[in-house]
This record gives sequence, C-alpha cells and structure tokens, in this order.
Amino acid sequence: MSLLQEWRDFAYANDMNSRQGQMFWANYFNIEKEIYQKLLANPDKVWEGTVEKLAKEFDTELKYFVGFLDGVNDSLVTANPIEDMDKDTEVSLAYDKEKLYYNMVGANADWLYNLEEWDSLLTSERRKELYKEQKNSTTIVKEKKIGRNDPCPCGSGKKYKKCCGFNA
Repeated sequence: MSLLQEWRDFAYANDMNSRQGQMFWANYFNIEKEIYQKLLANPDKVWEGTVEKLAKEFDTELKYFVGFLDGVNDSLVTANPIEDMDKDTEVSLAYDKEKLYYNMVGANADWLYNLEEWDSLLTSERRKELYKEQKNSTTIVKEKKIGRNDPCPCGSGKKYKKCCGFNA
C-alpha cells in the first residue's frame, strides 16, 4: 500500500463530527501550519529530497508529512508522484506562490492564507486579487432567462415564442 493510501485511510477514519476526529484534525492543521510557515519563510531555499528526509527536515512524522504533500501537490511547479510514493521517493517542494495562495483560499484554509509570511511574498493588493478571483471562480452566474415575448436572440426579429422557443 502506498504512503498516500495509508495516510488517507488513517486520516479519513477520523470523523470530523466526533471529539476525537476534531482533535485529530486540529492537531494536523497545526502541523500543516508549521510546515507552511517554514516553507514560506525560506522562499529561496530549494526543498528537495526523499519524503523521509524532508519529513525530518520539517520535524514532522512521516504520515503527517505525506498528508501535507497530498495537500500541496496541486500548487507545485512540478507535481510529485504522490499516488505511488514511498519513504525513499524523491520529491520537490518548489511551489508557485500565486497558485499556492489561490488554492489555500479555495480550500477555505484561512489559517494558511492569513499567515504573516505571505507579506514578504505577495503584496496585499495581489493577495486581494487572488482571493477575489478564487471566490468568483466558484460563483454560479445564471444567464437571464429569455421571456416568451422577448425578441428571439437568433436575430430573426420574431418573438422568441414564434421562433426558436416554439417548443419551450
């Protein structure tokens, strides 16, 4: 079984509605926050190595670090082969800062996108733009419904009900 599958089986066995599950996820989110703080505080550092080596470098248990890799993978310059990685798989944490911020907003991870480390990476204006862009990307906009007696949008000049909307 891959490390990722082990992590998912372990993590998602914890029900968010139970006290134990809430404690597990609160602990994990604190671990995740510490990893991101270290990662963002050193933007010029190249974070590469085996999964096990990087887990030690971030002072994190392997299983929790695998959870972090699962979450950050979509924000990396080059995605890691997380589906079948083991402790000796070489990974890179080279991230796209705008994509990472955008994805954090999308995940509603305010404990991450509000980290003070972002101040030196992205201007507050750019962070606001990315925030708005992400929130608007999930907003459903319904087109105005064409009324029966409105002019047909095909440009015929007829009423919609007498033209394209005859079966509507």
